[in-house]
Amino acid sequence: MLGACAPAAADSSSDASTRAAAPENNLKFGRWANIPARYRPCCLSASGIIDWQGARLRCRWGSGATRAEEEVARPQRTCVRPPLPPQAACGLGAPALVELWPKFAPRQRTPAGAQGVSNLLRKAAGGAWKNRLPASINGPKMEFAIPDFCMEDLALARGRRLRYADGRNGRTQPMRRRQSWAGVVLLAVAGWLLAAPARAQFTMEQALSYPYPYGLTTAANGEHVAWVFDAHGARNVWVADGPGFAAREVTHYAGDEGMPIASLRLTPDGKTVVYARGSETNAQGEVANPTSDVTQPEQQVWAADSNGGTPRLLGTMNCGFEGCEDIQISPDGRWAVWPARGALWLAPVSGAQKARKLAYIRGNVSDPQWSPDGKAIAFVSNRGTHALVGIYRFGQSTLEYVAPSVFHDMMPRWSPDGKQIAFIRLLRTHTGGFWERQPQPWTIWAWTAATRKAKEIWRSTDGRDGSLPGEWEDAAFQFAGNRQIVFASSEDGWMHLYAVPAAGGAARLLTPGHYSIAPAPVTLTDGGAALLYASNDGDVDRRHVWRVNVAGGEPVALTRGASLEWTPVATGDGRDIFFLGSTATQPAMPYRLTASGKVMLAASELPADYPSAQLVTPQDVVFSSADGLVIHGQLFIPHHHSAHSPALVFMHGGPPRQMMLGYHPMDAYNFMYAANEYLASRGFVVLSVNYRLSIMYGRAFADPPHAGPLGASEYQDIVAGARYLQKLPYVDAQKIGLWGGSYGGYLTALGLARNSDIFKAGVDYAGVHDWRLMLGAQVPPAVRRVAYEASPVASIAAWKSPVLLIQADDDRNVRFAQTVDLVHLLRAHRLPYELIVFPDGIHDSLLWRTWVRTFAATASFFQRTLQEGQTIMTILSYK
Repeated sequence: MLGACAPAAADSSSDASTRAAAPENNLKFGRWANIPARYRPCCLSASGIIDWQGARLRCRWGSGATRAEEEVARPQRTCVRPPLPPQAACGLGAPALVELWPKFAPRQRTPAGAQGVSNLLRKAAGGAWKNRLPASINGPKMEFAIPDFCMEDLALARGRRLRYADGRNGRTQPMRRRQSWAGVVLLAVAGWLLAAPARAQFTMEQALSYPYPYGLTTAANGEHVAWVFDAHGARNVWVADGPGFAAREVTHYAGDEGMPIASLRLTPDGKTVVYARGSETNAQGEVANPTSDVTQPEQQVWAADSNGGTPRLLGTMNCGFEGCEDIQISPDGRWAVWPARGALWLAPVSGAQKARKLAYIRGNVSDPQWSPDGKAIAFVSNRGTHALVGIYRFGQSTLEYVAPSVFHDMMPRWSPDGKQIAFIRLLRTHTGGFWERQPQPWTIWAWTAATRKAKEIWRSTDGRDGSLPGEWEDAAFQFAGNRQIVFASSEDGWMHLYAVPAAGGAARLLTPGHYSIAPAPVTLTDGGAALLYASNDGDVDRRHVWRVNVAGGEPVALTRGASLEWTPVATGDGRDIFFLGSTATQPAMPYRLTASGKVMLAASELPADYPSAQLVTPQDVVFSSADGLVIHGQLFIPHHHSAHSPALVFMHGGPPRQMMLGYHPMDAYNFMYAANEYLASRGFVVLSVNYRLSIMYGRAFADPPHAGPLGASEYQDIVAGARYLQKLPYVDAQKIGLWGGSYGGYLTALGLARNSDIFKAGVDYAGVHDWRLMLGAQVPPAVRRVAYEASPVASIAAWKSPVLLIQADDDRNVRFAQTVDLVHLLRAHRLPYELIVFPDGIHDSLLWRTWVRTFAATASFFQRTLQEGQTIMTILSYK
């Protein structure tokens, strides 16, 4: 099968002069007919057969500086692959490399002008290409999967240009939205772009072919629910109305355009959807442009009738940080307000008027909240040294500020009757750096409109357990019924929900136990008397939906079993509950909770050929780190593993994240879960490690000492994961790799730098390589030294293993300089690496095809390094 050939030392009997003088051949049928089928795969990466003489097959590809050859010797049954410069790859000088091989509809045709392997394909009646190679060429039942680095050249997006390696271009015909790909044949250069193993069960495209749902929300009144589907990079709004809740698509954006949809809102009557489209801006004020369009995109606010029709533009947003999109609809459903560019902007939902700046407000404005009567908007004005809660009142010429102070006030929330505002005050009484690990105590205040006075009603403890849990608090903090204020805290060492009277008094723990609520929306229901939330209560590596009364009482599980559920919401009339959910082998979808269980919405949107039956169900495993700390992980064991399978350690980013026993709530980790399934299908045992710093295992686990730039204490958990794999009877202890993105990329590079004896290859996606690049000038020298020692670059002298580096150059989370500097170091030390750069892309890719290419490249890299034992090219230093 393709990929079965392992590298071997060059045969001394081969004669270079004879090889150079040998006549070339363009893969005509005649030559292949005389080659034993078991040898053909070894030279399918060549563009020309030079010679076939008894026991030896000679192949040639490239020309000039990129010229190289390959041999197959009968006794060893191996391939000799000389190193080949990457310039020979993907349209940069090598002869024709690619040929699309989809299941075309009858009206579609293969792009004209394709050469190379197309000579081998037989045409079916009517000119459509058959989805197989001729048996005389291909051998019985031999299949090929999609390759890695040339993914963009394969024109997966509708109407994209197909680019051949010799520089010629062809145009694909428009394809159906969920195109089913039978495969792609890649005639790679020098094995550097070797295709995936034969008889692949499914492709990377199939693994990511599902629509990813997010943004689930409901209308304040009636039976209306809405969400966003991201299908092959095209994001669209969907809605469903009671009582039947048949799903329908409201917007019809097409193509993999890199335009996210955020802050989806329904008007109270459910008749209109409002949303932001486009990414936030970078430090230069630029909206992400991952397609490198010649016209700079903008982030805009749109509205559309839920029954259909053309979306109408309400105004420009262009807000300036990740997650800044925050549209709020007025109680009467007529107006939308949003913060952006240091101001509040107001527009009628009808689109009849252009959005206008609501008021001149100093500072960076955020978190607008309509009063229940729609006559005022509370907001936050962050002024750097402090932050204020303010109120804008329609018809008045001045702003009002609520209990102004020198602290950071945030998250204003109106009481249901509009008579009070609850808000959080962060007591930034110190100016110490992160290395001091000082707690961030906080308080809850209640302001009364009648008296214009505010008072503190609750105060956290002073320890780190009492520090403000930002991501959780933003999701949980709200004014409930009966003048109760709900908030999240890890006061007892676990992230839980509490309630405190707005008049003050003792806070009540609503969710007791050794588990955590998820960092996801907490929804009020039953007129503000109950809460819906997700937690890992009783199922540590999954999440389920729970309900608890604000007045207290035992929480009730609404979902259970070998599935995951998150983002619970209730309809305005309180009759129906919806959530997003997944399993180990079924991607996330929206669900409605019924008396008999859960019912999937928009079930027809799941691809009919999605390979759920071929996926593995990961096992929940635990192991001990070097210091005795218990670490959780998910173990993916291939269905048909060998006695000595290669294995991979996967690390999530964040680091306050948790990988689980199924498709993840967050888009990037949802896709990475699918990538781990794909790697398992390719024969890799994969261990996904929730190292210390991960959430949902208690505050102490998520906030360990000496982690990251303070000593990388979490790295010992990665080594422990590798040791766990090495002890498995079906794992080859000498073929362990590791991969991850962002913080997982940092740990990947750290593993290769410190322990190339354990980790034989790695894929580092947007990792941090030198903590010093992220430190300010005020950091003491001793701290800077520790940060350097915790960085991969500090151990560059011990780095031996090959690495694939992947990053986008408009990354707003990890500076692109991290990859630039590491590449220069690798070159200087003559270390083997490969590199993929995505111009104009951001940290979490906005393009579906970029995710496909990233994961396909990851699989190919590990296939070549760990399964086939190929030697990755070493780039010479500048010296």
